[in-house]
Amino acid sequence: MLIDQARIHTKAGDGGSGCTSFYRDRSVRKGKPDGGHGGDGGNIIFKVDKNIHTLLDFRYNRHFRAPRGAHGSSNNKRGRGGKDLYIKAPAGTLIMDASTGLVLRDLTGPGEEVVIAVGGKGGSGNSRKQDGMPGEKGEDKDIILELKLIADVGIIGYPNAGKSTLISQISKAKSKVANYPFTTKQPILGIVELDDENLVFADMPGLIVGAHKGRGLGDEFLRHIERTTVLLHMVDIAAPDGRDAYDDYAAINNELSLYGRRIEKKPQIVACNKMDLAGARENFKKFSNKISKKAFPISAVTGEGIKELLEEIWNLFSTKRS
Repeated sequence: MLIDQARIHTKAGDGGSGCTSFYRDRSVRKGKPDGGHGGDGGNIIFKVDKNIHTLLDFRYNRHFRAPRGAHGSSNNKRGRGGKDLYIKAPAGTLIMDASTGLVLRDLTGPGEEVVIAVGGKGGSGNSRKQDGMPGEKGEDKDIILELKLIADVGIIGYPNAGKSTLISQISKAKSKVANYPFTTKQPILGIVELDDENLVFADMPGLIVGAHKGRGLGDEFLRHIERTTVLLHMVDIAAPDGRDAYDDYAAINNELSLYGRRIEKKPQIVACNKMDLAGARENFKKFSNKISKKAFPISAVTGEGIKELLEEIWNLFSTKRS
């Protein structure tokens, strides 16, 4: 299950109080101030962990509190600082302040970390000729987490276009396959080895007209496309139920444009799937004449044309890297 949104509460540690203490012995009659300072509270820190891929853990654990700083003590002993609390998150996590809606950090790189809530400063002891002071409160924040998958290639298209069959063929990803729409309920990642390098493919759930408004949960799926480098647009060229392959292709591109954020500008490769079915060859000729770019005829079931398609994806990806 892909959990890609969560709301949590974070509380950085409070600072420890400073100590009020006086040192006395036979030679010091009035007493010498020797109260130590309080320790600083622990920070709340988010850190990218490459072994985490969803926000599932935050569904069950929504409250995070860092340890407070210890109080100061006599003999000028400073209280121990509270230990920082590290929260592990997947790459692609957007961190927002729930109260303001401001983006605090966009975590993309492995090992990247950011302090989200700062621990309170420890209070001063009376060693500076003043009464011991209480520590400051640590920051208290409600945080919204949003995951946008990071993938090299995003596979898009209408429901039942064969996206899941393709990613199951070219990678070890186990995507559910069936001959009815909306089989895939959440994006599925698969690693594909091309020219001794690995590319991450994301099987996106099928999009429909109105996806940019949330129809069919389309807006939730569209945001994952933002982090992909190349789009692989799968078209059901067999045109079942009297549908027109070009109309489906144009409708999906229109949804990308209406969603905005320039995802419609991403490089796009068109694959016409189900060439093994009756009428597909004739439909492919009609479709190819209507679009301005090259379309690749494939069959995700038989493997026809997949090698050529992957070579084109690799060539395009290599060009963008250079």
